[in-house]
Amino acid sequence: MDEERKRRAALLRGCAKVLSQGRPQTMRERLAELAGAGGELFGPDGVDGLDGLDGLDGLPDVYGDGPVARLEQRTAELLGFEDAVFFPTGTMAQQVVLRCWAERTGSRTVAMHPLAHPEVHERQAYSALSGLRSIWPTTAPRLPTAAEVRGLDEPFGTLMLELPLRDAGFVLPSWEGLCGAVDAAREREAVVHFDGARLWESPGHFGRTLAEVAGLADSVYVSFYKSLGGLSGAAVACSTEVAAQCRAWRHRYGGQLFQQWPAVLAALLGLERELPRLPEYVAHAKVVAAALSKAFSEAPGARVHPEPPHTHQFQLWLPHSAEALNAAGTQLAEETGRALFGGWRESLLPGLSMTEVTVAASALEWSPEEVAEAAAELLERLPR
Repeated sequence: MDEERKRRAALLRGCAKVLSQGRPQTMRERLAELAGAGGELFGPDGVDGLDGLDGLDGLPDVYGDGPVARLEQRTAELLGFEDAVFFPTGTMAQQVVLRCWAERTGSRTVAMHPLAHPEVHERQAYSALSGLRSIWPTTAPRLPTAAEVRGLDEPFGTLMLELPLRDAGFVLPSWEGLCGAVDAAREREAVVHFDGARLWESPGHFGRTLAEVAGLADSVYVSFYKSLGGLSGAAVACSTEVAAQCRAWRHRYGGQLFQQWPAVLAALLGLERELPRLPEYVAHAKVVAAALSKAFSEAPGARVHPEPPHTHQFQLWLPHSAEALNAAGTQLAEETGRALFGGWRESLLPGLSMTEVTVAASALEWSPEEVAEAAAELLERLPR
């Protein structure tokens, strides 16, 4: 393990308060958490339909049955689809479902944003593995509009929308804007796929239920470790026919693992524990963002984006180097026992850096006054 990562984890574990992302857990703590989840998930008040698994005394999965099948069923129910298919990684899930849609539509062209996850974080696997190609409705740091989808000058089989668009600042369109983009794709005789890695925390922005948002699309990918705190894993929710095709390609892509019950149990626990709390996190993210915006208002170029946040995650930009900000944050944590942010990274503009702020359970302990006070102390530790 990288020594810097170990050092930072030890520092955060020793802090009395951690604002962004939370306190790291050891493997022993994660195992104890999963072992203790039996009563919560399988007891008389546990998740409907899980009692047939005989709790933690039941047999683990074998090639996708048992707990894996129950997680797929639970995910399909939450998102309002006929079926869902579990994958060990989101990257595999995205590649498989996009490939399936290409086969079904007869078009290997996918309309997506240049900041979408397959473009930025998957080494263009959609092209290297499946021979797909992308076209961009817009390069603006937001989701495409109906006019932009309608105005694409070449045909495409699938419109992929990342909700929220992480690398643009976890941004979401309006409900009307989202519906318009979907309708425009249908006019072009294309199917719609949502990259919903972080869709779980997005319904509040739209003023709709999770199933209502997901129901706009023909398929939806969701993550079980982003937002929900699982170990790993993802799922694609879709029709029964498309799910069967996804399972065939999951096997070909090496995703038919012998046993996956630890990741599945952690995912079920996340759906039970964290999913109901996400609206609370989103609401507090607005409080935290406002406090940070006010605290850094005198720093030239400082900004919270978007303001207010659309989900429980947002970007913070400050006019200092990433090295200086990371050093100041470490010093603050060591001297006060309070950790504000994760790592910073440089922007294309010299002297301006960005960090992603995630407001979850540990952040609920912070009042606006405490956020502002810690932000002021961070500034005091930066070079002048």
